[in-house]
Amino acid sequence: METIEILQAVKAGKLSVAQAEEKLVGFNELGFAKIDTDRNVRNGYPEVIYGEGKTSEQIVGIIQVLLTEQKPILATRIAPEKASALQTSFPAGQYYASARCFVLNQTDVTTDHYIAIVTAGTSDIPVAEEAAVTAETFGNSVKRIYDVGVAGIHRLFARLEEIQNAAVVIVIAGMEGALVSVIGGLVSVPVIAVPTSIGYGSNLNGVTALLGMLNSCASGVSVVNIDNGFGAAYNASMINQMKE
Repeated sequence: METIEILQAVKAGKLSVAQAEEKLVGFNELGFAKIDTDRNVRNGYPEVIYGEGKTSEQIVGIIQVLLTEQKPILATRIAPEKASALQTSFPAGQYYASARCFVLNQTDVTTDHYIAIVTAGTSDIPVAEEAAVTAETFGNSVKRIYDVGVAGIHRLFARLEEIQNAAVVIVIAGMEGALVSVIGGLVSVPVIAVPTSIGYGSNLNGVTALLGMLNSCASGVSVVNIDNGFGAAYNASMINQMKE
């Protein structure tokens, strides 16, 4: 809320002075966390919870604060045992096991354009699902195009028209990361590359794919960090919604 809206809400009795103070400060102090309640105003998206390293109780506390904002709530990297605790506390929430994401208040699709999420192999799907759930949570239509890597490149061409018609393409690959260069040379839209930690020893837990993608000769390719499906989807969502 803008400052004038907050003051008007206090005047109308819709907000208490304490609630107004919290909104004007821009964060909610929980001791173990400072919840950024102003992020949606600044960035267009609410704060997202990164679940690794947090206890179930801490995640529950953060969600309780974010619920007051009446915005989509996304918690990433949520292990199954934490998901059970969240489901108990928030039965309206949805846990996506493959993506390791917990979602409340998912936004309805708000765009006519879609994001294509493409993987080289089946082993890359968990990262792809993190990207897909993130994009869908924030109102984007998504097309999943999985297991079309360069080892059987005819599989890619069978879905090429869908990829070319997307507003933005997320390409997810491990091993040597070659798929992104192929797709980058075939589309006229931004390509966001996600290296994954999938591969044998010389893959170096994704470093080989990362360096390969950073050195792609295809134009229009940007690269996020290893296994960062969330980061790719966040950027893709911003691009997709700019087209509206």
